[in-house]
Amino acid sequence: MRSIKLGNVAIDGEVLGKGWRMALELKTPQDDITRGIGQLSEALVYGYNQVALVTTLRAAKKIDSAVFDKLGLVLLGVDSKGIVQQVYPTYAVRAQ
Repeated sequence: MRSIKLGNVAIDGEVLGKGWRMALELKTPQDDITRGIGQLSEALVYGYNQVALVTTLRAAKKIDSAVFDKLGLVLLGVDSKGIVQQVYPTYAVRAQ
């Protein structure tokens, strides 16, 4: 993975598929999450179909999901075993 320059920012990497591109921004708990969200917002402007913020699972669970909902961002958390979990959007079915 390599850094990709987009206007005034750079994203950490991308995932390419047939007819789509996803921008990835990796953040440690000590990194500025707000800056990462800004970088991903700019990636949307530069033509990425989807964007994802990747951080530790513990840090991901503390982030308010409202901003992810408004901008259509994906939030991924990596647990201590290295397993990636999608934190937002959630697709869990709620009991009625």
